[in-house]
Amino acid sequence: MLLDNIELREIKPALSGYLKDTRSLVTLHGIPDEKAVHDARVFMKRARAAVRLVRSQTDEKTFLKEYNACRDVGRLLCSWRETSVLRRFLKDLKKKNPDLFSRLADNERISLLLKKPAVSEVPSAETVGKLAAIDDILKKAYYRIRFVSMQNYDKHLLLAELENTYQLVGDCYLVARNSPRTANLHEFRKKAKDLLYQLRFFRPLKPQAVKNLEKRLEKITGNLGKFNDLSVLINELGYKYSRKAGNNADLDELVVIIRNEQDRYLMKMWPSAFRIFCPGKKFIELMGFSYVVKP
Repeated sequence: MLLDNIELREIKPALSGYLKDTRSLVTLHGIPDEKAVHDARVFMKRARAAVRLVRSQTDEKTFLKEYNACRDVGRLLCSWRETSVLRRFLKDLKKKNPDLFSRLADNERISLLLKKPAVSEVPSAETVGKLAAIDDILKKAYYRIRFVSMQNYDKHLLLAELENTYQLVGDCYLVARNSPRTANLHEFRKKAKDLLYQLRFFRPLKPQAVKNLEKRLEKITGNLGKFNDLSVLINELGYKYSRKAGNNADLDELVVIIRNEQDRYLMKMWPSAFRIFCPGKKFIELMGFSYVVKP
């Protein structure tokens, strides 16, 4: 099959939309709530994936400027998101294990994580500074994008870049599968997110096949995300197992329960990841084509 007429979603309107929507969610309506922060971070991840998709047809200076802008906004938003997510996980664990948490009532770190911060109508100086920095970055990035021409991109090169992303994710999958350390799983998730968000531009090429692949990737990255959040929670608890140190038995038990939850998320993820990233799998087949002859 020769793909000589590739139909794709336009990249520039989508990229501009991600920037505009993020600014609306985060900086134009007071202090952002948990949902607004989550949605804004997703928009920034989509924007970074889009910028990566056109990297081979963009000068390096432009690529770095736009990619770093989206990355910096995501980092500024990260702390707001993590605190609320960790609290939600810990509250769920407390609900399932009330006796254990009653024995851990004096643990300062757990008490601090469970405590919901007071809502103030007046944002702190730190929050004001973050919001101002985010707004400045987004305004400048949105303005720059207006003058970047994205009409003449070679669509075959975009498809090739998508396949490169798939191969990169496949490499990360093998690393994580052979050595399922937190850092490897986190890298696998990040790269899989890139593939997921880049696929959105290729829906017109093979709508049903692409949407099905997106759904499968969403489940994989969702389970990996929960695994990572629980790893962050363990770190926030200040837990490090040591046979010589004589850890608190109740805290040991809590961490084992958390590890069990992590195992459950991984077991839900691995079979689907294998079907998509199994060595020797042809990406173009996942897209619904038998083969492609590239010009």
